[in-house]
Amino acid sequence: MTAALLLSGAIVLEVSGTLSLRMGAVGSRWWYAAVAVLYAGAFGLLALVLAAGMPLGIAYGVWSALGVVLTAILGRLLFQEPFTWASALGVALITGGVLLVLL
Repeated sequence: MTAALLLSGAIVLEVSGTLSLRMGAVGSRWWYAAVAVLYAGAFGLLALVLAAGMPLGIAYGVWSALGVVLTAILGRLLFQEPFTWASALGVALITGGVLLVLL
């Protein structure tokens, strides 16, 4: 359970870092400081997940896949970026792939 909570935190920090990267690209360059802190925190938590015993393939697979899914959805909601039917299909396939990895 601890590894799952740490992984959730790593995902939230990584997605937040990526959203901050987008903000830095269109706004104040100070967002890049947040990017560095958030990414460092995400990798630190991911290291703790691995130290807690979660297999690398599962930890990295879930971390990266959920990061892609959340970033795509939040990119649409926060930045009005395109989210087409093909994007939705991709998100569904990624989600299905993660579920298969977890079995």
